Amino acid sequence: MNRQSGNLDLVARLETESVPFIAKANIPTIFGNFRVYGFLEKQTGKEHLAIVSGEIDARKRIDLRIHSECWTGEVLGSQKCDCRAQLEGALRHISQYGGVVLYLRQEGRGIGLLNKLKAYSLQEDGLDTVEANHHLGFDDDLRTYEAAIEILRFFGITKVNLMTNNPKKVEALEARGLNVKRESHQVGQTPQNLSYLKTKANKSGHIIEFGE
Repeated sequence: MNRQSGNLDLVARLETESVPFIAKANIPTIFGNFRVYGFLEKQTGKEHLAIVSGEIDARKRIDLRIHSECWTGEVLGSQKCDCRAQLEGALRHISQYGGVVLYLRQEGRGIGLLNKLKAYSLQEDGLDTVEANHHLGFDDDLRTYEAAIEILRFFGITKVNLMTNNPKKVEALEARGLNVKRESHQVGQTPQNLSYLKTKANKSGHIIEFGE
């Protein structure tokens, strides 16, 4: 494919697809070597990634993590949440066994980074994570998974082992016809994020086990 025909294909995808594939690159990482596919969600302008290891045989059940961006956890190493541990655990898993990590750009459960900092400030005053979001005028979770479903369609994936503690992700995929088996993905529990995790379990329905 020459550069001109490639540009024409990109223009066609941008005009006809809601989450078109834009680019792909091989990226060696500390977790392994991945093929990283970039997608553009036209409605929001957000750029999402599919991080792939091994061959994707759509006839088989694919190991999958749908992970939402967490700048504070993944860049700063914040101990307020378990996001970095979940991402790194998923990358290690697919590096060893094959599969896909979808990295969705919906920071702070969809409220954005600056509003997330506002919510953190309210938590310092005694509110929990759900109460803080409500105080700011948001639902406790604004994330959507339509982009993830469109990306899975790009790969032809219909059956997944979904690494998640969040039943809403399972429901979102099953509602669009995917065959989903949930795999627990409980990692990164610390004394600093214990209250946050209990709030996710008690108020947001996440399936999390706690020790004595």
